[in-house]
Amino acid sequence: MALTNAEKQRRYRERQKEGGKKEMRGYLSKEALECYQLISEQTNWNDSIILSNAVRLTYAAYKNGQIGLLNNWLNKNNL
Repeated sequence: MALTNAEKQRRYRERQKEGGKKEMRGYLSKEALECYQLISEQTNWNDSIILSNAVRLTYAAYKNGQIGLLNNWLNKNNL
């Protein structure tokens, strides 16, 4: 029996959750979208890798007391 696209997507999401992954959704600001496009072009990373690395890098900045420095840099550079 053939599965519908909705059923395939549901099964895919279930497998991802079972593998310990979490889906995150959101909308990018104009500035973030420009950054995303540059990162994507230069690294050939997919959305999942870009998002995972962004969260990990933000956490690293936080843990190392650099979150203020990171935010200041982003604001100074209009990102």
